Amino acid sequence: MASEEQTPQPESERKAERKPLTPATRKRLQKCFEHATKQTNQNNYDYATQLLTECVVGDPLSLPYLRSYIENLQKKYNNNRKGAPLAQFQTMRLRRNLQKAVSESNWDDVIRTGLELLAYNPWDVATLRHMASAIQAISPLAETELYLLKCALEANPKDPETNKQCARAMADRGQFDQAIACWHRVEQVMPNNEEAQKAISDLAVRKTLTTLEHRKQVERQKSLTPAASDGSSEIPHDEVLRRRIAANPKDLASYYELAQLYINADRFDDAEKVFQEAFEATGDNDVREKWQDVQVRRLRHLTIQAKAKRKESEKAEAEYRRLRKELNEKELEVCRYRVERYPNILRYKYELGLRYQIGKQYNEAIKQFQAARNDPRVKGVCLLGLAQCFQAIKQPRLAMSHYEQAIAEIPDRDADNKKEALYQAAKMALEELRDLDTAEKHLTTLAGMDFAYKDVSALLDKIAQVRENGGFTSEAGGA
Repeated sequence: MASEEQTPQPESERKAERKPLTPATRKRLQKCFEHATKQTNQNNYDYATQLLTECVVGDPLSLPYLRSYIENLQKKYNNNRKGAPLAQFQTMRLRRNLQKAVSESNWDDVIRTGLELLAYNPWDVATLRHMASAIQAISPLAETELYLLKCALEANPKDPETNKQCARAMADRGQFDQAIACWHRVEQVMPNNEEAQKAISDLAVRKTLTTLEHRKQVERQKSLTPAASDGSSEIPHDEVLRRRIAANPKDLASYYELAQLYINADRFDDAEKVFQEAFEATGDNDVREKWQDVQVRRLRHLTIQAKAKRKESEKAEAEYRRLRKELNEKELEVCRYRVERYPNILRYKYELGLRYQIGKQYNEAIKQFQAARNDPRVKGVCLLGLAQCFQAIKQPRLAMSHYEQAIAEIPDRDADNKKEALYQAAKMALEELRDLDTAEKHLTTLAGMDFAYKDVSALLDKIAQVRENGGFTSEAGGA
């Protein structure tokens, strides 16, 4: 029948369609992901790669799956930024397959073959870009598209094609300043490039028009908002947002705007209630995280206020201590949740370790720091935390070993932690291990960085005095 006839879809559109994942499939993939995370943490990178490949192929729009896949491979190759030796010669067949899949707009094959290529080199810029294009075809504006492009940009910040593709993706999301920055990088590599100049000009116009349109919408909303019964004022904006939420209880944009309105006014209690309502209405875990963040922010705000008044009375001091304890407990709760939700993001384990350390739960802190130090970005501070925890549980040799490692790993740009590691190592060497040479070495380095740091000059004088007295043994005997 004519009424049953359908217009054939283009090949690219048909292959971009994906069936929604069933609850059973989601559960299977999540279990696979959890098992893969354990393998990564145990340095079983190849097995983790197999498991995470299944996760990403099953749900290429999942940012945690894709991020874990790439981070697992980066760890496997010790962040050498070039992958396996001779990778370009070992992957020639895969590259031909990838080009074929791209030319045929076979997006599932692009992702599958792309993952095989990234297994040899997770910094493969061309592969990352092709996979981003596949994600864009499957689901425009997906988070994973931009993540892949940012990975490509980190691998080669000056690559013109990567910057162009990244600029377009950012512009589609209204991130005009970031998009313009990408086009400027294209100009640096390709001076007087007409495409870049035109794009920068167009984006500047789009940014201006978007800003003006937003202002018009605000003014239009104000003009359409009914006046109060006495005609003296219009309905407040928070009430307008409340009415939108009442009309559509799952309108997250209105919840977010209302909560931000309260946060800007330091009305954290009201912002908490908004996020609580949003979570109860949607069950969205991203909302839950925003709710947690504003709870922490409220407690920090109250703790800072109480700290300023703590010396006024014993009651004020007690209130400050109560709030500080409540803040630590809330931060610990939030960190536990983040570690549970994102088990492969090691910096969350570091944050959790810090909270355990603050709460003097040193054994728990040690477990988290030991897991988190596999992330090179926090390795140095994890080693510092481990040293402090071992010192707290009376393990001076272990503590000293970790202080030494922390000094070597913490970059000079992180001056505060570097100085603290040097100071604590020197103090331990001098006061507990009675190792004058090591103490003097670290104090001398620290003095070169900041001679006024704590009691560095006094400790150096003490070392000089001990040496004059013939060392610790002579000093003890003389006493």
